[in-house]
Amino acid sequence: MKLSLYQKLAISLVVIFCFICALVYGWSKQLELTSKHHAEQNLHLALAEHLVQDNPLIKEGVYDYKALENLFHTLMLLGPAFEFYFVDETGKILTYSAKPGKVKRTHISLTPLKRLINDPSAAPIYGDNPRNKEQQKIFSAAPVFNQDKLQGYLYVIIGGEAYDTSLSTVKNNDKLWLAALWLGSALAFLFIAMLILLRFFTNPIQRLARDVSNIEAANYSLTDTKLSNYSTQKSNEVHSLGRSIQAMLTRINEQFKALEQGDKQRKELLTHLSHDLRTPLASLQGFLEVLNQSGEQLSQKEQQEYLQVSLNNCGQLKLLIEQIFELAHLENGEISINKETFNLGELIYDCMAKFSLAVDKKGISLSVEPAICDFPVVADIAKLERVLSNLIDNAIRHTPRGGSIAVHVKRSDDNQLFVHVSDTGVGIKEDELNAIFDPHYQASNSNKEGRQQGGLGLAICRGLLKLMDSEIYVQSEIGKGTMFSFNLPQKKVLS
Repeated sequence: MKLSLYQKLAISLVVIFCFICALVYGWSKQLELTSKHHAEQNLHLALAEHLVQDNPLIKEGVYDYKALENLFHTLMLLGPAFEFYFVDETGKILTYSAKPGKVKRTHISLTPLKRLINDPSAAPIYGDNPRNKEQQKIFSAAPVFNQDKLQGYLYVIIGGEAYDTSLSTVKNNDKLWLAALWLGSALAFLFIAMLILLRFFTNPIQRLARDVSNIEAANYSLTDTKLSNYSTQKSNEVHSLGRSIQAMLTRINEQFKALEQGDKQRKELLTHLSHDLRTPLASLQGFLEVLNQSGEQLSQKEQQEYLQVSLNNCGQLKLLIEQIFELAHLENGEISINKETFNLGELIYDCMAKFSLAVDKKGISLSVEPAICDFPVVADIAKLERVLSNLIDNAIRHTPRGGSIAVHVKRSDDNQLFVHVSDTGVGIKEDELNAIFDPHYQASNSNKEGRQQGGLGLAICRGLLKLMDSEIYVQSEIGKGTMFSFNLPQKKVLS
């Protein structure tokens, strides 16, 4: 049987409560009995000595033990709470006040008697009970001399058998039982109140455990599971723990959703990439099969055209595969940054030189503003060259004949350089601007010019710039063109 926290605490409380009650009760009874015996023994400490002094039969020495027995019997009738014994100097009981057959001992130990006589402040001191071989009682004792010779001891038991019987009867009285009943009721009320308080304090923990179990049963999904409300106004540990666990579960749920979304996007990306790889690969295979099977029937010019198309497809496959690997390395954090100081203008002109034939062939003007672009920057030159090349190539592909492309460099007041790559191309729809940096996304108005593109260029640009602590932004208008912008820290020039 599996016990809840409340049940375990309740059982532990019952056991501890009962143990403490028994311990307190036993301790209080023992303390009460010891105090009572101490008071009674001190009160009757000189009883035996007075009896010895006030009774001539004992004072002058005892020879007639039968007469002494009658005296003890008379004294016992006057004080039924006392029992009288006369013992010799060895502890042997010579005569007593009890009825025949009541006395079970023939000897008693004299050590307690001598101790009480020599040191009365040591009370309570217990001596042997002649009526019970296993029991001891408080007593009063006095030595009896015959002239200077010790003849024995007068041994008076305080609270004898008659006293014990009377006390037992009183304890069975209805009033005592009623008082005990009230005491038991008060203890029971206290115990129930403690259980209720314990239930009150452990209820939030049980509720929290129930919420966590429900979340676990729902596979940690918060969609169909309602969590309990833990007030922020309460500062106790349980509510604080509840709020922390709820925040943790919410975060886990968000991460699950992000993982599911990422997995979905990754599957879509693989689907699109498979299509992009299949298209140039199928084209390449087709032209190679034609060359292999009908090469002798084709003219030299046709063969060169087929080979050129095949080479173009191979180049597109290589570019796409390189982009896939580059994006994978970016997402896995496997690309490191090697920052150095260099002239930004020189890098821009180097990148533009690579595209000079393409822009001349298409009739597009390519410019830099300002023309003398002398700006020292601290960045990774290879990665920045990759970003600029991707943006310029992207602008060339989307700018019609007779258009223009410009690279603007501006300095801000906070020692930042902003690079803008703008074109007069077809532009991008406003509702697509937030998605163009996603892997493999292609705007609906893209102009491929017969070339297959994986759509990874802008995603790679964003990843590389992020590694260099920069952000990329886009502004576009259909029919008027697009401008991509990013910032770079400028190298401070010492005066």
